[in-house]
Amino acid sequence: MIIQKANITDNEILTAITKKSKAYWGYSVEQIQKWDKNLTISQDYIRNNNTFKLIDNDLIIGYYSYIFENENTVKLDNLFILPKYIGKGFGKYLLLDFLNRMNEQKIEKIILDSEPNAESFYSKMGFVKIGEFETSIKNRFMPIMEMKL
Repeated sequence: MIIQKANITDNEILTAITKKSKAYWGYSVEQIQKWDKNLTISQDYIRNNNTFKLIDNDLIIGYYSYIFENENTVKLDNLFILPKYIGKGFGKYLLLDFLNRMNEQKIEKIILDSEPNAESFYSKMGFVKIGEFETSIKNRFMPIMEMKL
């Protein structure tokens, strides 16, 4: 397994991983289509943001991306794994790589908007829920989480 910076030409693969991973949680095809804009990873997105892919046996199986909010705070914008790899430690592997990068850069705080079904994963990894917001689905709330380093 290797983690390396994504190429702009990885955009279609990363988009497919994002949509398949989101659908894993039971969202309908119609709902995934409604979220198409938010779940699409464009070449410009990869060009303008820190995006790293996880490769296993020449196959991209997951990725993460982050955005600097300011000099002390980073937002983990995406962390997605292909469904057949969920629950097998690959998400943790990606998140630990991300946290190591942040420690090297002297970041003080990481924030993220969690998929509700992934909140327990982030909690186990040391993130704390600091708020939430209602999504386009009635009575579905996205946890806002943070980790102070």
